[in-house]
Amino acid sequence: MPLDAITINALTNELRPSIVGAKIDKVQQPGRDTLIFTLHGAEYTGKLLISAGVGTARVHLSNESYENPQTPPMFCMLLRKHLVGARISGLSQPNMERMLIFELDAHDEMGVEIKKQLVVEMMGRNSNIILTEADGHIIDCIRRVDGDMSRVRQVLPGLIYRLPPEQDKPGFFSLSDEERENLWKSTSSDKPADKWLLDTFSSISPLICREICFYATGDASKPIAEFSDDEKNSFIKGMKALAKRIEESDYLPVMLMTNEKPSDFSFMPISQYEGAVKLIKYTGFSALLEDYFTKRDKQEQMRRKSHALYKSVKSAHERTLRKLAARREELKKTEERDINRKRGDLITANLYRIKKGDRIAVVDDYFEDGCPEIQIPLDTLKTPQQNAAAYYKEYNKAKTAEKYLGELIEKGEREQEYLSSVLDAIQRVESERDLAEIRRELAETGYVKAQKSAKREKVKETAPMRFVSSTGMEILVGKNNTQNDKLTTKTARRTDTWLHVQKLHGSHVIISAEGERPDERTLFEAATLAAYYSQGRESGKVPVDYTQVRFVKKPSGSMPGAVIYTDYQTIMVSSDEKLVESLKTN
Repeated sequence: MPLDAITINALTNELRPSIVGAKIDKVQQPGRDTLIFTLHGAEYTGKLLISAGVGTARVHLSNESYENPQTPPMFCMLLRKHLVGARISGLSQPNMERMLIFELDAHDEMGVEIKKQLVVEMMGRNSNIILTEADGHIIDCIRRVDGDMSRVRQVLPGLIYRLPPEQDKPGFFSLSDEERENLWKSTSSDKPADKWLLDTFSSISPLICREICFYATGDASKPIAEFSDDEKNSFIKGMKALAKRIEESDYLPVMLMTNEKPSDFSFMPISQYEGAVKLIKYTGFSALLEDYFTKRDKQEQMRRKSHALYKSVKSAHERTLRKLAARREELKKTEERDINRKRGDLITANLYRIKKGDRIAVVDDYFEDGCPEIQIPLDTLKTPQQNAAAYYKEYNKAKTAEKYLGELIEKGEREQEYLSSVLDAIQRVESERDLAEIRRELAETGYVKAQKSAKREKVKETAPMRFVSSTGMEILVGKNNTQNDKLTTKTARRTDTWLHVQKLHGSHVIISAEGERPDERTLFEAATLAAYYSQGRESGKVPVDYTQVRFVKKPSGSMPGAVIYTDYQTIMVSSDEKLVESLKTN
């Protein structure tokens, strides 16, 4: 859901006390449409995220970490030149529109104080971030709009910035209660009331239109023609209640959860879903938007960046599965080898009854009770002795193939397991460095070609994820197979506790207990981490095995991340993202 004007108003009220007066220390552009300002002020020191993404445009405080491109984009370099060291002197939302204007006190190259503005327009496909001089001249923007793109309004360096054209309908909050009531009473429309609200006024979202209709009638989209007089009066009360809420800044940030996943958000409680949707209350709009947009955006960004590698590994995995299926089918055929030996024995025993040129040998099967008569196919071009030898040869060939195929199948099963674990790891990557490590691991194991570069750079290994339990114990979690190997076989002490989700792919988890037995709470939290960083993340309760590291062994010649373990116990836990976030150390 894009930000609506009311949520932006609530957000402005929340941001203003924190960021007005703060100095911009750093400017980053981790994505095409995303800026990160590092602020330092008396009330707030931290990051401010500004996005002009289509459908994800927003402004809010952020605690997330971001990876920057090796070469900063031109717009980022321009903002660094103009804004690093500038102080935010004001924040406003003109005309209750879906936009914010940052007033900035900056300095020119001579050190003279000058005024600048950063305009953030959050209007769907027309979202933009625009830097202007005090007189309104555009310095530059993140998305340039020329005459070919829009005849109504161009946004280009050197032009005077003009506000977006007003909609051809009045703003809901620019009218009085009486004016809104008169429009409602004079309508002759028979369309649903929520649609009438949306078509008649600007500044309100479809969700809020449906909520007013539900408040009045118990139906979120009831046609106006079916309204009773009492419902019409209740509809007027609903519009007044919304206007009063905004006038008094009576905001409550809430997330709407459908099937435990964020589906929408609002600045007020929503009742139209009647229990089908769960409401989660937040302490602030920045925290709400961070959870709704930022984490989802980072996951989507990593999905895009990892797509090529995932596709390559997926192809290798499917190829391995096809080979396994073919080899198992071949192995199944070798089970018939004893029939060939039996036929060879019966031909040898009945040489006197068979002559060259026979198509079939009819013999008594003395291997079966009662010696039933059976028929054995023969090659007419071979002598009886040669036919017997051919059956013996097929028998020996199948016997050799059984051993060879068994080894190939065992190797293929190890490869299939390994590639499945890599696919799982790719789906859980959180940064480009994590992805680079997996790519390097695959290059070392021969599944992808090592990337060629003119300048050979050494990829610095990342450390395992670090968490601290509620009782103060350190918990380490591997991000990929190579890291799992190193964590379990080299980093961990023999007396540390090792955990892994049972019979599923996932991270190795180590409780660094320094020779002590971890308490029950730490054990539960570490098991939750093992469940969260595994294929069982979406599976409800999953079994997690735990044992001391000294009982965990890596078989000789096994693939990265593969271990065997004994003397273990099992605990049932569910994946819990909130608990995982609370245990993070950074």
